[in-house]
Amino acid sequence: MRALQIAATGMSAQQMRVEVISNNLANMNTTGYNARRAEFADLHYQQVTRAGTINAADGAQLPTGVQLGLGVRPASISMNVQQGTLIQTGADLDLAIEGGGFLEVTLPSGNSGYTRDGSLKRSGDGLIVTSDGYGVVPDITIPADARAISVNAAGEVYAYFNDQPEPQLLGQFSLVGFTNVKGLEAMGSNLFLETPASGPALAGEPGTDGLGTLRQGYLENSSVDAVREVTQLIEAQRGYELNAKVITAADQMLAATTQIR
Repeated sequence: MRALQIAATGMSAQQMRVEVISNNLANMNTTGYNARRAEFADLHYQQVTRAGTINAADGAQLPTGVQLGLGVRPASISMNVQQGTLIQTGADLDLAIEGGGFLEVTLPSGNSGYTRDGSLKRSGDGLIVTSDGYGVVPDITIPADARAISVNAAGEVYAYFNDQPEPQLLGQFSLVGFTNVKGLEAMGSNLFLETPASGPALAGEPGTDGLGTLRQGYLENSSVDAVREVTQLIEAQRGYELNAKVITAADQMLAATTQIR
């Protein structure tokens, strides 16, 4: 009774789909979060009769064969690379990336991480860091006596001082792009790691080489569409129930077989 195993793979697939949807809904308010989508592929096929086989009875070639599918398997969980809506915060160190690209940060291990979460902070030494304290590349330090900070679309950071009429250039943010953004490895805390599938990090100035620009005083909201996620949740629930009914039907068929006298 193959239906038992086939329906079990279907239930497992729908369970994974629900888990992905639940993670999307949980991150509805996560800054810079991109929704994920579960993708599936059919499993191996049992070739009972191959197409093109010669019929032994009359020598005719069979135009179609008999291929019995054995269920479904997870193929990938891909990231929906879509710009989230920008919300105004008015904070000097809140930066939204309008377009493609990531901010590069230095992790405690010394490796580079990448994020679209622009809710930056100032450390005790004046260094611009993320909410988790990771330094943003390149290192930009804000003097303690700076009364205001300005960041233009190209990522140039200016500081204003009480005793100077003109602002002072402190540095310039850079953005990083990837050939295959969906190939990045998510590590939590709105951070990604480079992988062989993503390709190497390609750094550049904002607004060049297909990279987006920076907008000060804004943050990028999550790209999760709540209505779509709830709709897909209902579909996954019904799919799970249908596969469960198949298991029930297969069990009843086996019970009927064992009761034959």
